Amino acid sequence: MRRSMFAVASAALVAAAPAVRAQNAAPAAPPMLDTGTVAPDFTLPGATRFGVLREPVRLSGFRGRTVVLAFFIRARTKG
Repeated sequence: MRRSMFAVASAALVAAAPAVRAQNAAPAAPPMLDTGTVAPDFTLPGATRFGVLREPVRLSGFRGRTVVLAFFIRARTKG
C-alpha cells in the first residue's frame, strides 16, 4: 500500500512540475531596441563624483538631447 501511495504522490508531483516552473520562471526580458528607436522613459538614481543625487534622473528630462548611459559595476565598492 505504501508503494502505491508513493507512486501516486510522485505522479502528482511530476504532473505539477511545469506549473511550478512557470510560476518561478524569471520575467521575460523586454525586447532589444533597434538603433535610432526612441527609448522608453525610465528613472534611475543619479550620481556624480561627489555622491548620489537627491532627485532621481528621468530620461524624459533630457528630451531632444543626446544621452549616453555608462554603468560602472564596481564603482563605490571595495572590489
